[in-house]
Amino acid sequence: MGGSKNLNHVVETESGPWMAINEQDIIPLSRGEIVSVNVSWKGKDLVLFKPEGIIALTRIKGKGRNAMKAHETLLLALESDDPEIREAGLKALPEVATQKSDELFDWLSVLLDDSDVNVRQAASKCLSLSAPVFPSGVQVILQNELRSYNKSRMDAAWKGLNSLCETWPSVACEHIDTLLLEEDPIYRRKAAKLLRKLLSKGGSVTWDLISWALDDEDVEVRRNAAKTLPSLARNETRLATIFSERAIIDSDPKVRLSAVKAIQGMDKDSGRARELILQSASSKDINIRRACIEMLPKLYSEEVLRGVATDLLKSEVDPKLRKELKEMTIDESLEGSESQKNKFLAPSPSVPKLDREVAEAHGIQLGLEKLTTEVNVNAASKKPLTEEERNIKKNESLKEEAMKNNPLYRPVSQDEMMGYDEDDYLMDSDDEEF
Repeated sequence: MGGSKNLNHVVETESGPWMAINEQDIIPLSRGEIVSVNVSWKGKDLVLFKPEGIIALTRIKGKGRNAMKAHETLLLALESDDPEIREAGLKALPEVATQKSDELFDWLSVLLDDSDVNVRQAASKCLSLSAPVFPSGVQVILQNELRSYNKSRMDAAWKGLNSLCETWPSVACEHIDTLLLEEDPIYRRKAAKLLRKLLSKGGSVTWDLISWALDDEDVEVRRNAAKTLPSLARNETRLATIFSERAIIDSDPKVRLSAVKAIQGMDKDSGRARELILQSASSKDINIRRACIEMLPKLYSEEVLRGVATDLLKSEVDPKLRKELKEMTIDESLEGSESQKNKFLAPSPSVPKLDREVAEAHGIQLGLEKLTTEVNVNAASKKPLTEEERNIKKNESLKEEAMKNNPLYRPVSQDEMMGYDEDDYLMDSDDEEF
């Protein structure tokens, strides 16, 4: 969680004519030492006064003397009797606080309840911009504004908390932890929605918050918490399995569907995930059954799938699901259509090229391919052979017959291979008589 400190979050600063004020004129103009300055902004000649000079304090950077003067000038503006000056000071507060923040957030807390509506709105916006950058400086203020009865003030505070989830997730978890304990369900619902943003950075604290939200009595809180499960399954399969096992038996169908989506994203070789899917395939909720039945072919081999589908058919009543299950029980190699059966037939071995050429030389066609030899062409054209062709063919037949009667090679006996002949046998027999 400490990694969030490395984020370089930049305060959102408005752009306006005050960006054209010369830097040496900013302090005098904001203090009222000079009444106005002339600037050119976007092709227009304008006259700017003290409020614009106060907003221009955001352009003074560093920790030198000018930065100290900018801080002092801003404090004077925040306690001014002129609401326009206070409003301008609130617009400059987040950026000036990055240089020096002493007493600035105390004034922010006071001005949130200002008598002027424009000042209150500016203070709420200032809080939402400051929350992700100064979590400790506005912690108490943010806690109060998150629970405000004024909708605009509450929305601004929640916007700040939303940004805080990205920059300081550990602090955001603390706020959500307290919000999940509120009696009013609206706070718990809004807090549960932010859990998805904390998954990658919040760590184990976020897992505890998800677990508590899944046990909440309000269905909207459980739905918002369950939406985090598919994302959690990609990174923390073990935790997602535990949470999904609880959510899949929830009374709300949307919570159960979120659990099924999480299981779909898990490792299909996980035994526990297979068990959950198989159990949920018999759920009372038809949407759960449909989602799980569609996953069965991805989990089991054909032989096992047929057995599982047969068992599920005994209790399934929905016509569409029954049709899907019946298709899973069919052995296509035995009961399928002709084209389905053909998929399981082994292809015939190919004829060697030499055998094909010999067959074609004798006018024999193999397979569906057309003969390319001259004999086949003559046969296809059905033209009578000339005298010369008949003589050639006759000579080839005589040669083949001669080859059969007098082959070029004859078999060799074992005696011939060893070098024995009939004279050796005769000599052996004569020796025996002596």
